[in-house]
Amino acid sequence: MWMHIEKNLKLAIGLTFIFFLVEVAGSLVSGSLSLLSDAGHMFRDVFALLLTLSAIVISRQLPTEQRTFGTHRVEILAALLNGVILLGISLLIMWEAVHLLAQPRPVRSGVMLVVAIVGFAVNLFIAFRLHGSHDINVKSAFLHVLTDTLSSVAVIVAAVIIFFTGFVLVDPILSLVISFVILVSAALLIRDSVRILLEFTPKGMDPKKIAKDIEAVEGVEGVHNMHIWSLCSNINALDAHILTKQDSMEKVEHIKSEIKKKLERHGISHSTLEFECRECMVNGALARLDH
Repeated sequence: MWMHIEKNLKLAIGLTFIFFLVEVAGSLVSGSLSLLSDAGHMFRDVFALLLTLSAIVISRQLPTEQRTFGTHRVEILAALLNGVILLGISLLIMWEAVHLLAQPRPVRSGVMLVVAIVGFAVNLFIAFRLHGSHDINVKSAFLHVLTDTLSSVAVIVAAVIIFFTGFVLVDPILSLVISFVILVSAALLIRDSVRILLEFTPKGMDPKKIAKDIEAVEGVEGVHNMHIWSLCSNINALDAHILTKQDSMEKVEHIKSEIKKKLERHGISHSTLEFECRECMVNGALARLDH
């Protein structure tokens, strides 16, 4: 299954990058800024697909003595770089679009239309190849390509309007809209990357609810010193101190197993649990006070 997914992703990356270059060339030939904006979308998709492929490949790599957590954070660093680059691209295109609104220039709508139609076909083909996967990263990449397919439709409509009416202002107007979408997605990508790098609690997780679920396990007296963070976009981790009165290792192991089952339902696949008895906590507190 993984080989099939990797094959589809590599094909998608190759086709998307090639057509990214085609759209840049088409923009220069036709004078269409909206084609260049759509190329920005394609550039974003190349990164999104690369991140998805990287996440799958990295997930199979074993940790080493020097990299005990593996290389999962490479994905996040790449995502952060992608977000910064897209932010710059979108701002430059918006700047140029404002200038074109003030001083319109001719657009070769025929070239624009052909390139946009081919782009739509390429995106549709890639979306078809990625559709149906249960992997969260592949689903994310599919959504990226799907939004770019809609962007291609918008460029096609703009090319038709220019061809039949000569209203060239639709090109910079559409460029502003597409660039704004890229700007928002880039800002969200940067925000999510920074959240992971700073080890914030993963989005959608409620630490209080998680602690309550842990405390609901029979034998657990309390939970404290709990930390929740993400290693990368699809691996969430937790460490916590669990207070229990159980003095049997067999019972403690059973409690640990039940806690891990609950954590997996919250999307936490990696957890480190330190069990303490009441006496240990009291002695620790006294030791800190004496110190």
